[in-house]
Amino acid sequence: MVTPRLTLRDAPPRTVFALEQSGVHPLLARLFAARGVKSATELEDGLAQLLPPTQLRGSSEAAQLLADAIEQGQRMCVVADYDCDGATACAVALRGLAMLGAAPGTLSYIVPDRQVHGYGLTPTIVDLARAQQPDVLITVDNGIASHAGVAHARSVGMRVVVTDHHLPALVDGAVQLPEADVIVNPNQPECAFGSKSLAGVGVMFYTLLALRAELRQRGRFDAASQPRLDALLDLVALGTVADVVKLDPNNRRLVAQGLKRIRAGRMQPGVAALFAAASRRTETASAFDFGFALGPRINATGRLSDMTLGIECLTTDDAERATELARQLDAINRERRDVEAGMREQAEALLDNLMPEGTPPPAVVLFDPDFHEGVVGIVAGRMKDRLHRPTFVFALGHDGLLKGSGRSIPGFHLRDALDLVSKRHPGVLKKFGGHAMAAGCTLTEADFDTFDEALQLVAQEWLQPEALARTLATDGPLALEYFNADTVAKLDAQVWGQGFEAPVFCDEVEVIQQRLVGEKHLKLRLKHQGQLRDAIWFGHADPLPVKVRLAYRLSLDEFQGQQRLQMVVEAAV
Repeated sequence: MVTPRLTLRDAPPRTVFALEQSGVHPLLARLFAARGVKSATELEDGLAQLLPPTQLRGSSEAAQLLADAIEQGQRMCVVADYDCDGATACAVALRGLAMLGAAPGTLSYIVPDRQVHGYGLTPTIVDLARAQQPDVLITVDNGIASHAGVAHARSVGMRVVVTDHHLPALVDGAVQLPEADVIVNPNQPECAFGSKSLAGVGVMFYTLLALRAELRQRGRFDAASQPRLDALLDLVALGTVADVVKLDPNNRRLVAQGLKRIRAGRMQPGVAALFAAASRRTETASAFDFGFALGPRINATGRLSDMTLGIECLTTDDAERATELARQLDAINRERRDVEAGMREQAEALLDNLMPEGTPPPAVVLFDPDFHEGVVGIVAGRMKDRLHRPTFVFALGHDGLLKGSGRSIPGFHLRDALDLVSKRHPGVLKKFGGHAMAAGCTLTEADFDTFDEALQLVAQEWLQPEALARTLATDGPLALEYFNADTVAKLDAQVWGQGFEAPVFCDEVEVIQQRLVGEKHLKLRLKHQGQLRDAIWFGHADPLPVKVRLAYRLSLDEFQGQQRLQMVVEAAV
């Protein structure tokens, strides 16, 4: 693990003062100001504060097409994706369209098998969907790069509505969109929507808001009797956090509204069952639960099994069935952990060969014939965190090609790097796509070394030494008066996540006692500001010096019904 350099977030004093004057708690005012919040209005999370769907390019046209389909009793098939965002988007689509009047028996869905079909709306998936005889195909969390699949669907008489949030493909530097009937995507050209960070589930939810407005205009219902789409916000919140999109103000509002409903006991049976399977309490639900408890259980089935299980869990109204499915998802997630652990050991061995002197190259590219295709992204993320380098991990797919998943560091746009590799070495990348921080690609085993060398060269050209030095932004010292359970409750009640990171404090401490628990976690007894504190550093076994500067989160540890305040260590220097 690369030891990070600890930095201090800047909290402009005037902004902090203004937030305090608006009634924000002093500690929260400092934390919010350090994350770019300038006024208390940005913190308002009511539904009325959401950006209007009219700003989202394509939403009105999609609403008209879907309203016609509902009125004419046409069959609609949702083409999902095999991650949590895709599964929740599919569930939102099916539940929302039914709420808005789609007749029983007219809705269906199909989800690709990661290892058999690959990603997105391919011609093969279109042919599989034809068995359900749909008039309309609706993609969720995919489709923006599915040129061949969209063309094939339209050639056999289907209309296609693409709802997606991924970046469109570039051809010779120009954006190329599929020729769908309608595209709803905040990242398509000429879209003025104020949140480019909507997850796929958020795009589908906004499409439903536009559809409801269209049906209201057609007289199907009025504002008083219209279906309450906010009942779907538990799913929207789950998919948004699990997809690790930036939690800008609009996304934070979507997540906050979903959490409020869950804490009040209003959620889909599948969401309640997943909380129970993960041994998490709905009364104190947080974004952390979505990202580290529920999301992984849904994602695991897309990695190792069939995402149909996850979608069924989120769409069933039978609580007993939801419980049964959630238990299956939990079992698959345990299997995923075992597979991941084995792959990490293999990856560590490969790294030893790559780094004989302990210094990682500017980019890390790993492949082993025994790697599991469904887990390469997770392992790439673990290696990236350990080494602070852009990392790709490849596995051998069923078609004999190498399927790679990459994770990046700030300052290295992974999708753009793949684009440059493809230009310099035409034909090496059979397929590629993704975002700045996560991307995927396909190549032959014979081209692996070429790809490795090409990515290394791009990393050398793009990454300055300071970018290769890991930093951890902290919120500075935590005053003695805030070391209590009330502070933890205040912090846990907020929406933290990607782009709006949870608070990490930093203080000088004296180590009084330290011991290993569970063979790999460091349990600490510290003296901090004259007080004794409990602390734990998960996944860290090396002892600390007596005097050390710690970066940590504040949490409550529950054991045998008792709650104790503890510091969860993130780094030490």
